[in-house]
Amino acid sequence: QSRIVESGGGSVHAGGSLRLSCAASGWTLDYYVIGWFRQVPGKEREGVSCIDNSGARTSYANSMKGRITISRENGRNLVYLQMDSLKPEDTAVYYCAARSKEYRTCLLADVGYEFWGQGIQVTVSS
Repeated sequence: QSRIVESGGGSVHAGGSLRLSCAASGWTLDYYVIGWFRQVPGKEREGVSCIDNSGARTSYANSMKGRITISRENGRNLVYLQMDSLKPEDTAVYYCAARSKEYRTCLLADVGYEFWGQGIQVTVSS
């Protein structure tokens, strides 16, 4: 079973930082475009950031651009989302997802993302 696990979430005050990690169990993320998404209850899932399999191309949502950095360590099977200057409106469940191998490009929409983690809570208090 292709399993993805997120870690690094938690509660911070506004202006704080968190680094989310995305790891795969029993398979490698190295060949996949990886996206980070977030969702607030009652709202649509939002694409936050993505990175292609080489790490050369990244994309960021306007709502978080300048405050987040996505990176990956191929070989260690890890993808990170560094989040700084967090705001209360960043509070959400954050998901890591791997895009199907047929897709080589980064996309912030939920199109072709085949494998998903269970999500991790990020709470930012004012």
